[in-house]
Amino acid sequence: MAHVSAAQRRPQLIKAATELMTREGVAAGSTRAIATELGVAQATVHYTFGTKEGLYRAVMEQLTDDLVSQVRRSAPESAGFEKTLCTLAAALFQTLRDQPKSHQLLTELTMFSLHTPPLREAVESHYREVIGVTAGLVAEAAARTDHSLACSPETIARFVLAGFEGITAQHLVLPDEDAEYACLRALISAAVALAGGKLHLVDVPRDQPSDASPVS
Repeated sequence: MAHVSAAQRRPQLIKAATELMTREGVAAGSTRAIATELGVAQATVHYTFGTKEGLYRAVMEQLTDDLVSQVRRSAPESAGFEKTLCTLAAALFQTLRDQPKSHQLLTELTMFSLHTPPLREAVESHYREVIGVTAGLVAEAAARTDHSLACSPETIARFVLAGFEGITAQHLVLPDEDAEYACLRALISAAVALAGGKLHLVDVPRDQPSDASPVS
């Protein structure tokens, strides 16, 4: 049998772990079960990631990178600060509509990690990265449009992420897209005002084109 390098196995194992935990829950994601899912020896998981925690972190990072990439691609090249935030928010909302299982798995991994000491540092680091990426998008939009922010990009990022996590929970438990969209508009309106813009109800695009590949 031909040797498969760790670099080649890594995306295969992340995909297998994602599919298994999406289907059966995070608690079912043992290294043995993930190895069985892919059809490899359990030792392959440990050789590639070191520990189960390393694999879980890789899954969180991959899911987040996929979602962030979709949002980044939606960023307008020539639009004002408010329209840019609205477009980015609409793209994020579209990922929730198209890929609810990805958002659910991220939520489950976060909660699971808080009760798993070896994963606590990993989820804290992951959360810092998510806040950092979001703050970076806000800062980029402000710099490109010469918008003077009334508070730090991190504060705006934390505010938007906190609100969107609430919308995500409602969508997963008691979905109502009309109500969720209304909440999203209110959230981004408040974020624009927090950033130093005019306080009014913004127009967040309702339907965004998507090239998403939902978790099956």
